[in-house]
Amino acid sequence: MDNFIVSARKYRPVTFDSVVGQRHITNTLKNAIHNNQLAQAFLFCGPRGVGKTTCARILAKTINCEQITDKTEACGECASCQSFQSGASFSIHELDAASNNSVEDIRSLIEQVRIPPQTGKYKIYIIDEVHMLSQAAFNAFLKTLEEPPSYAIFILATTEKHKILPTILSRCQIFDFNRIKVEDMANHLASIADKEGISYEQDGLHVIAQKADGGLRDALSMFDQIVSFSDRQVTYQAVIENLNILDYEYYFQLLEAVVKEQAAEALLIFDTILNRGFDGGHFMAGLSNHLRNLLVTKEPKTLKLLEVSENVKKRYLEQSATISSGLLLSAMNIANQCEINYRTSKNQRLQVELALLKMCHLSSAIKMAVQGVSVPPATEQKKKLVDYTAPTKTEQPIPVSVAREEAAPIKSPTIPAPAANTVEQRTTEAAPPKPYTPGKGWGNIKSAVAVPNLQTVFEETATGEGEKEELVVGSEYQDVTFNNFLGKWSTFAEKMKNESRITIYTIMTASTPRLDGTVIEIDVENMVQMEQIKESKIDILNYLRVELRNFALDLKAVQVEQTRSLKPYTSQEKYQAMAAKNPALETLRKTFNLGLS
Repeated sequence: MDNFIVSARKYRPVTFDSVVGQRHITNTLKNAIHNNQLAQAFLFCGPRGVGKTTCARILAKTINCEQITDKTEACGECASCQSFQSGASFSIHELDAASNNSVEDIRSLIEQVRIPPQTGKYKIYIIDEVHMLSQAAFNAFLKTLEEPPSYAIFILATTEKHKILPTILSRCQIFDFNRIKVEDMANHLASIADKEGISYEQDGLHVIAQKADGGLRDALSMFDQIVSFSDRQVTYQAVIENLNILDYEYYFQLLEAVVKEQAAEALLIFDTILNRGFDGGHFMAGLSNHLRNLLVTKEPKTLKLLEVSENVKKRYLEQSATISSGLLLSAMNIANQCEINYRTSKNQRLQVELALLKMCHLSSAIKMAVQGVSVPPATEQKKKLVDYTAPTKTEQPIPVSVAREEAAPIKSPTIPAPAANTVEQRTTEAAPPKPYTPGKGWGNIKSAVAVPNLQTVFEETATGEGEKEELVVGSEYQDVTFNNFLGKWSTFAEKMKNESRITIYTIMTASTPRLDGTVIEIDVENMVQMEQIKESKIDILNYLRVELRNFALDLKAVQVEQTRSLKPYTSQEKYQAMAAKNPALETLRKTFNLGLS
């Protein structure tokens, strides 16, 4: 039985034109050879398995080829090419810097560089994984790399360019290799399968290419593994079973359940996936990618971003036509938040199931928003204004009444008043929906791509019991004297004290409030007191507006800096404090030459 050679070695490119996915680099190197403009040092950098060492070998072989073709390729037949292919070339040397990274290794290399090539025009040194060289080895290599003999060419290769000294980088021509595209890898795998007589499905090859993440060597290794697993039949089912990849079909079925609001079906699909041994985080990552692919297919210009086979692409196009962009964006937001919370959660399965339930309720929520039904979240309910009927000249004031139709605008005075709640606790009808603004919640969604506020859409709306009082509005604007205002202010502060609201009482009595026209200013010491005033602002204004017959009154908290004076403790500090108040004390002490006990 012949020895098996892995595909990564058996089908390693031997010419520039056979290199996959690096056309920008191979064309540059061919032009440099053709125009005889070769640099003294090259640096090939990029991800693993993209062809760095392969291109270095092809470049070295082509440089020393005795009969370069018209396409600037090595002939493969001359003595130099034959010796290189058999591994017996005396002009091309390879050094693995991972295992030869000391100063002594570099010194040995420098001694070899001094000897001219016995055959061929150039002496080429390929140093792989050059970033593994030690600091001292780099320093020893600097002079030779900067001024090598005319016949010496260095080709360095690395996956971590940032670890190489800037002085080394400045002496090299740098070539950055790209990740190989999925389509290019799938086509290359198909050509190898044809040469080997292996049957395959294009969908399966695409999955291998996606799993390789831009590295052709990884793709070829997986290809060999699946060929052995499936007895030379590379099918889509064999690929997903061997590589432990979730089938596309699960995600297509899940999105159908989301659109139809079948929450139970969605949870059962997720349970099936868990029973097959897949991790919930892996499932959510795949779901996010599936939603992204559906959104990409919405626009013809972005269709090229879909790196799947033609059959799967048709499925994406069919399903995306039945789902609105708004639902996809909202679902992606939910999936992204779930991925963020997944690893830190103690109940990870619940995180995924909660995300799926939210997605299943998106359709009905968007329909409600499109029909103009407002869904105000409980935590962000706005305080509304209501009309206040001023008391008549009789002793007894008329109770506050609310007479407002469902969509009628609220009457308000010309002087603006802050938004707040009503005096009486009651349940009001929903206000007319506002025009949709991206990032501002639900509003009135008029486009299919409108995105609801996912942080609050699934919270329960507040009932009438949870609503706070609202600010009263009236039509009286009597002049307010400061003494009259201060009396009412003190009365309300005492009322707060009697109701055991000591914090508000303390803030109201700590400093004298100021009345600037219709704006009441009260000093607070910190943000905690600022929040306390904001919470009690409605109660304060409701009392003062009615008592002072001026419905334009507003309340503003002003934070002031507190400069604390230290209490004197020692005799020296006490004396200095007294001398500051009465400078004559210092004169008395000096006159009688007094000291401090």
